[in-house]
Amino acid sequence: MTPEPGTLACTAAGGLIVHVEAESCRIAPDDTRALVFSGRPAPVVRERVRRANGTVTGEVTIEGHAALNPAGRAVVIRTREGAWIVPFASFRRVASGEAASAPLLPLAPEVGL
Repeated sequence: MTPEPGTLACTAAGGLIVHVEAESCRIAPDDTRALVFSGRPAPVVRERVRRANGTVTGEVTIEGHAALNPAGRAVVIRTREGAWIVPFASFRRVASGEAASAPLLPLAPEVGL
């Protein structure tokens, strides 16, 4: 069995964690609800913590976004690493806590004519 290219998992606070290619990003709980209930795109963020000389510093950067596809049947997650798709029903189940995780499928790049 081949490993999944990425997974979508829920957090205890109601947000989502996007694991893709050994990187981990988050979608905040409020943004997850806005995407599920009103279809608004949600930012995908990454936290980085650095320790230097006993000082801990951190930064949060927006790495991409998650949005419904035009048909409304899937959620497309785009980051700097690429694009992935998950059926909206699976996204909703993970966001509500009904399912622990869902696989992300790689989205083929658009071909220009």
